[in-house]
Amino acid sequence: MAEIEKVKEVERKELEKEVERKEIEREESLDICPECGSPRLIRDYRRGEFICQDCGLVIDDTYIDAGPEWRAFDSEQKERRSRVGAPVTYTIHDKGLSTIIDWSNKDFYGKSISVRNRAQLFRLRKWQRRIRISNATERNLAFALSELDRMASALGLPKPVRETAAVVYRKAVDKNLIRGRSIEGVVAAALYAACRQAGVPRTLDEIATYSRVDRKEIGRTYRFIARELGLKLMPTSPTDYVPRFCAALNLSGDIQKKAIEIIKKAEEKELTSGRGPTGVAAAAIYIASILGGERRTQREVAEVAGVTEVTIRNRYKELAEKLGIEIIL
Repeated sequence: MAEIEKVKEVERKELEKEVERKEIEREESLDICPECGSPRLIRDYRRGEFICQDCGLVIDDTYIDAGPEWRAFDSEQKERRSRVGAPVTYTIHDKGLSTIIDWSNKDFYGKSISVRNRAQLFRLRKWQRRIRISNATERNLAFALSELDRMASALGLPKPVRETAAVVYRKAVDKNLIRGRSIEGVVAAALYAACRQAGVPRTLDEIATYSRVDRKEIGRTYRFIARELGLKLMPTSPTDYVPRFCAALNLSGDIQKKAIEIIKKAEEKELTSGRGPTGVAAAAIYIASILGGERRTQREVAEVAGVTEVTIRNRYKELAEKLGIEIIL
């Protein structure tokens, strides 16, 4: 039996060498294009093709990428060069690296767990909970990030904004900027900063509506965090608010385009300096809705923009006068 195994092993090695030799010969024969003789050949690993760059001939349509199957979702994973588990997220205090034992007393197949094993499962849950949140910093992060997720969901913010807000909050914790301030206030300020960084602006009034702190505290905390963390944020432009306001008012793309044109002309003449961006955006939308035949009342626009009717009236009269826009009411 031992001799038979040795013979099989020798035959297997010889077969591997033969396959390797044929693969090398195949690679050497594919140094130039057989159609035009060009040496400019490219390997399209996505389609699995070997193509001539000059004449476009597909030399081989079964080309195999022999490289590693690594994927990287962020800079940390790129350094480790690994692809195990879900991508890291900053919106969970442990970055999503720990496990959770569910509270339902059922196994993977949906069958009920026996009474004998339930006590052991209860102890596992208890220790798992203690391990996930082991110190004051993790407790702070767990509460703050759950509050951040609640506010972001209420505001309808996308995942990239939530990730940015979580990073800002973590930096504030690392620099000990939350001492003497409420967690809710710092979370709201981080979310406001993330919205401005991502170009998805929300006003302080909107964030204060879903937060447990008032507008003044959010603004004060935001200015402090931005100064200490060195966040370089440009002032919000009225054009950033136009798509959201138009969508809420069910206005067409032509009205949105017209409103943006009005705002750009106003910015060229410096009519927006010293004015609230939401008021200017609301006034431009009101003018565009009248010019485009999809008129909305000042009250409707004011409710969506979160400003008063008086503000819209003052702004639209100023824009119409300075830009020479004739409005027929």
